[in-house]
Amino acid sequence: MTAMLAPDLSLPATGGAPVSLAAQQGKKVVVYFYPKDNTPGCTTEGIDFARLHADFAAAGAVVFGVSRDSVKSHDGFKCKFEFPFELISDADEQLCEAFGVIKMKNMYGKQVRGIERSTFVFDATGKLLREWRGVKVDGHAQDVLEFVRTLT
Repeated sequence: MTAMLAPDLSLPATGGAPVSLAAQQGKKVVVYFYPKDNTPGCTTEGIDFARLHADFAAAGAVVFGVSRDSVKSHDGFKCKFEFPFELISDADEQLCEAFGVIKMKNMYGKQVRGIERSTFVFDATGKLLREWRGVKVDGHAQDVLEFVRTLT
């Protein structure tokens, strides 16, 4: 997957306009996939990215969060925690499939399909530079920021 380019998909997002990762030419792009709005780990992760948002912007990067939740759910989640970045709704799992983040997971002893917490960084030409899979929330946004700061 190292030669991957940002997928040319336009999906609904907060902010009222669809988002296309491929249309972000000229900017570094951070895309983090998370399982579900308003859950403890996903909330903490969003807050961490929000806290570092100005630093990502100063490094020339835009941040997008992605889950299978609806735009309505995303709007509430974004508003409640004042996230300064857009959340993309991938209800049809188009981006999830493109990035291979849907996995079988154990929840309370049952096998369920869900999003594996993952983050991807693209350069200003839309080329994938780094990916993190099976992410642990603690310190992750800071690790991503440190990587983005190494890019010219």
